[in-house]
Amino acid sequence: NIVRADVTLSLQLPKLAFLFAENQEFVGEWELLDIGLSEDAIEETDTDYFLLEGEDMEYLLKTRNKFAHKGDFGRALLIAGSQGMAGASILAARACLRSGVGLLTMHVPYCNNMIVQTSVPEAMTELDPSTCFACPTDTDDYQAVGIGPGLGKAEETEAAVLEQIDACQTPMVVDADALNVLAGHRNYIGRLPKGSILTPHPKELERLVGKCQDSYERLTKARELARTAGVYIVLKGAYSAIITPKGKCYFNTTGNPGMATGGSGDVLTGVVLALLAQGYAPQDAACLATYVHGLAGDIACKKQGMMGMTAGDIVNYLPLAWRMMEE
Repeated sequence: NIVRADVTLSLQLPKLAFLFAENQEFVGEWELLDIGLSEDAIEETDTDYFLLEGEDMEYLLKTRNKFAHKGDFGRALLIAGSQGMAGASILAARACLRSGVGLLTMHVPYCNNMIVQTSVPEAMTELDPSTCFACPTDTDDYQAVGIGPGLGKAEETEAAVLEQIDACQTPMVVDADALNVLAGHRNYIGRLPKGSILTPHPKELERLVGKCQDSYERLTKARELARTAGVYIVLKGAYSAIITPKGKCYFNTTGNPGMATGGSGDVLTGVVLALLAQGYAPQDAACLATYVHGLAGDIACKKQGMMGMTAGDIVNYLPLAWRMMEE
């Protein structure tokens, strides 16, 4: 017999177990009871686990100079899309543009050019002659590169992704099909440029680290991967965990189940890409992007409800989420 609580009261601080999906049916909602423990002592206690809160994220947000121009906010390259999957590239691109990037170039298949140019007129396109990503490109002129949304699983795409990683010296945001390529060539994870960020959901992570029994084992293996490969990982979920190469874990507190819909991850990729291109440190970019992505989802949920939400709604509410952070 075991208690399945509607509400769990926790003394002073939340417990790590509260943040794991398989414990939800036993914990229910959780609330904190302040029992007067020393705040100074808590601050001085070593831990690898942190919760992201609004005031911390507001502190990270950079202010803009009155005389700033688009060149001050970075050039980003997004390698995304294939025949039949232009939507993923469009969602990521719109999110990137809604998150302050100065200039965005999209490397897309020739067959997707018209829909991309029409759907995202603010972005420039660089065309791959194939129906998928098959020709790696020069990344020297960019401050950040995003790769993966909607790339598909063609053999030429797999080869191109690996070649792109070898040639790139710019920090990369690696998502979706690019993660699946790495799962089949794990030695390439360590070849990623310094400051790169992986954004897997649980199944994508398990393809990289092996099958996991539960969320705690998954988190442990993700921390080990971040350490050994020197990468940052955003492990997506209800409390998305941002994991640093030093093994620190920052759990996000924004977001809702309405965001469990196709394309939400592509939106997050675009936000992370925009912040990296603007010069945010990888840890700050990953934390701030994850927090604001969830905040935009919470605004969409409040305005429209969970059932009717789409990934595009998250993009549409990103400007309001950023404004809330600025104010």
